[in-house]
Amino acid sequence: MTDPSPIRVVLVDDQQLFREGVAIMIDAQPDMEVVGRASDGQESLEVIAASEPDVVLMDIRMPVMDGVAATRELFSPVATAARTKPLKVVVLTTFNLDLSAATAIRLGASGFLLKDSTPEFLAASIRAVHSGASVIAPAALSELFSTRTDGRAPAAEVPASFATLSTRERAIFDLAARGRSNGEIADELFVSNHTVKSHISSILTKLDLRDRVQLVVFAHEYGVLQQ
Repeated sequence: MTDPSPIRVVLVDDQQLFREGVAIMIDAQPDMEVVGRASDGQESLEVIAASEPDVVLMDIRMPVMDGVAATRELFSPVATAARTKPLKVVVLTTFNLDLSAATAIRLGASGFLLKDSTPEFLAASIRAVHSGASVIAPAALSELFSTRTDGRAPAAEVPASFATLSTRERAIFDLAARGRSNGEIADELFVSNHTVKSHISSILTKLDLRDRVQLVVFAHEYGVLQQ
């Protein structure tokens, strides 16, 4: 039986020393390999197209094109339709609760990491994102959105799919969007963890959302949290 293909990673950061240090750490992992490096967002688009990575570590603040603009390009309808396999982006920032990171997550990134994360946590996060998980707790994301100061208005029209949620699903949606765990929701609504998990799965399906992180994004984007 052959070993599975390693996780292909592209590093995007304007600091060469940081890029090389992270590359050494990633290449030391038996299940990962660095297949490309870029020093700004514009260069990253070319490198990603040529190397077809699984995961991109994308710095937020860079010259020429920053990480938010690059993420927007990577998850545009045209770029997404042209890809032959999924692409996951994790943004890197030196600031916790970074509003630029929130924007990147809204655009399609799977989460964010602080640049001073330990090598072990970084490697674990790459594996988690590659497997379909997010790398930011919904509670932290909810706090991040609540600190927004960019004055951006909610979408003009809430998607019609939101109206398909049942009363129970609406209550669970609201609590999940506020960062509550399944156990906390179960305790608050006097239901089982299994019931909460089933409802969360149904909610994600109805709203065509990837995970709980996107659920939080949806709630804040459309201003549908109950007061």
